[in-house]
Amino acid sequence: MKTINVGLVGITGYAGMELTRLLVSHPSMRLAMACSRAESGKRLGDFYPFLNHMPGADVVISVFDPQEAARQCDVVFLAVPAGTAMDMAEMLLRAGVKVVDLSADFRLRDPETYATWYKREHVCTDLLHKAVYGLPELYAAEIAGAKLIANPGCYPTSVILGLYAAIKNDLVHTDDIVVDAKSGATGAGRKAAVPTLFCEISDNFRAYGLPTHRHTPEIEQELSLLAGHDMRVSFNTHILPTNRGILSTIYTKLKNPATSLDEVREAFTRTWEHSPWIRILPKGALPETRFVRGSMFCDLGLVVDPRTGRLIIVSAIDNLCRGASGQAMANANLMCGLPVETGLNTLAPLA
Repeated sequence: MKTINVGLVGITGYAGMELTRLLVSHPSMRLAMACSRAESGKRLGDFYPFLNHMPGADVVISVFDPQEAARQCDVVFLAVPAGTAMDMAEMLLRAGVKVVDLSADFRLRDPETYATWYKREHVCTDLLHKAVYGLPELYAAEIAGAKLIANPGCYPTSVILGLYAAIKNDLVHTDDIVVDAKSGATGAGRKAAVPTLFCEISDNFRAYGLPTHRHTPEIEQELSLLAGHDMRVSFNTHILPTNRGILSTIYTKLKNPATSLDEVREAFTRTWEHSPWIRILPKGALPETRFVRGSMFCDLGLVVDPRTGRLIIVSAIDNLCRGASGQAMANANLMCGLPVETGLNTLAPLA
């Protein structure tokens, strides 16, 4: 089997750390380049001791150089902040390197929407129509033929996968959807900041970013494409006193209030029957973040409330694996002609 050489720009963040963890056990991919301006010159195994005696430990961290990346890599992951990735992606694509971008720079198809929500102009608008939104369950065929992947955000992954079957099967109204989403602290990134210090997070629970969270237009863009008309959702975010995981509770109104839970479960099961990473839980069971930790699973729990006519969908994912790095690897697998699940069928310890 041919070895696929990969580069990772942004090795020091949580997404970069998770990608490194996944890459060292991938049967076909080899980490050939690891980039960080701040940590340049260090041996990767010294920066991440968990790597020692494993493939990639002796890679020397370097400053990003597109020419060097083109020489060493078939695929490059960009785990860098929004606004930084677009220039890097353009240089890499010009050099013939495939790119998986974990930032938000290519997720939004409208550059004006990007400028509004991210407070900066998009300088590579000619690439927006070439980028494929990297949700494998929805766009696997397009991903397989792509050169540039816009890796979805963590919250949007949980919400879009949660709502997909309900909208596709015309079960719910699309004008009255409320999303109550909660994330572990790694979702805020690794940069030191007072709101994410241990004593601020531990034994605490709070909302943030209401109603201006940057993932809102991404969710609305993809749901609108699915529904066939513009959609608006009330998207509300909270930070949990845990390291990782997302639990999104999605409140919808059934079009037919007489729809039973059995009918809803049948529609969800039929929709996702060929998607092994989507698990529809048994009647009466609800998802927990610990059961998807370190995995690509999205667990969906379904509740029909006949008193209010609501379908309540509870979606649980791991924000770092399914919501970022694992999904990036799944996309790279498809781009390189590998089975989507290659190197990804693992579970982390429950405690």
